[in-house]
Amino acid sequence: MPHDTIEAGETAGRCDLSAWRTRAARFEAEIAKAVIGQERVIRLLTIALFARGHVLLEGDVGVGKTTLLRAAARCVGGAYERIEGTIDLMPGDLIYHTYLAEDGRPRVEEGPVLRAGEDLAIFFFNEINRARPQVHSLLLRLMAERSVSAFNREFSFPHLVVFADRNRVEREETFELPAAARDRFLMEISIATPEDAEVRRALAFNPRFHDGDRLIDSLEEGILSYAELNDVGRAIQNEIKTSEALERYVLDLWQAVRNPGAAGIEIAGVDTSRLVAAGASPRGLSYLVRAARVAAWLDGRDMAVPEDVRAVFFETMAHRIFFEPVYEMRRDTIARELIDALFQTVPVP
Repeated sequence: MPHDTIEAGETAGRCDLSAWRTRAARFEAEIAKAVIGQERVIRLLTIALFARGHVLLEGDVGVGKTTLLRAAARCVGGAYERIEGTIDLMPGDLIYHTYLAEDGRPRVEEGPVLRAGEDLAIFFFNEINRARPQVHSLLLRLMAERSVSAFNREFSFPHLVVFADRNRVEREETFELPAAARDRFLMEISIATPEDAEVRRALAFNPRFHDGDRLIDSLEEGILSYAELNDVGRAIQNEIKTSEALERYVLDLWQAVRNPGAAGIEIAGVDTSRLVAAGASPRGLSYLVRAARVAAWLDGRDMAVPEDVRAVFFETMAHRIFFEPVYEMRRDTIARELIDALFQTVPVP
């Protein structure tokens, strides 16, 4: 059963990674039929699926997060489940629900986590910050161990990838994720309304995008074969190499992002020597390398290069960098400026 890290297995050497790269391209092209104008988002989603990491989605209401995940679930061929975060949601609501049957007797049925069993491929927690910390704790176990305990037995979900998003508009009755919870996500991916005028026109006026169920049903099913993705992910991590120069570069980036003032990084209006309170953990760095290897593989290389690290750095590392309170309210802007300055300051091998 896979955990937070991908371990080498006997099956790793038996995957035809060239053929799988072709399938990955088909997957991206198919998703793009349902979610238009989001090429980078689709690429990052593909990286997360092959890196076998969980994702926190950021974006306004109605930008296509649910459509994206339903399309991904169809194209990997596994089961898709979701739950809505609410103030009264309890941990047990993820596992089971009770009701009175027509005969007046109480019944217990499997909840969204258990319903599909081991075929569960994508689980979407909508507005996770509306749920209480007790619910977050259960979700963290599901993410870390891909298993839960219920009804005096253990349930495993070996093919599961968890996605979640947050309500970033309303602050009342919300519970922000603690640092340890955010660190469990491989990436935070931002989804914005497309800028292209023709894409906006299509989303507004083309009836094809107005019927979500029909749109998803039109996509090819099972392109990636969800039950094989763990083996392919292990193979990618074993086959895509990193040079000593790249490893030094990654470690230099890590040191600089933890102490930007000492690295000579300057940001207008920010005291970089007092900017970073904590973050950029060893787990985060391992996730960065894992994602960079997948990015290299998708681009047809057998060795990761600095461009691969840069391509995934913001999404894998920004949410792991925690600023001092005086800067935290401007974190979105400062995080982007910090990483841009980081790339300009740390020498590229």
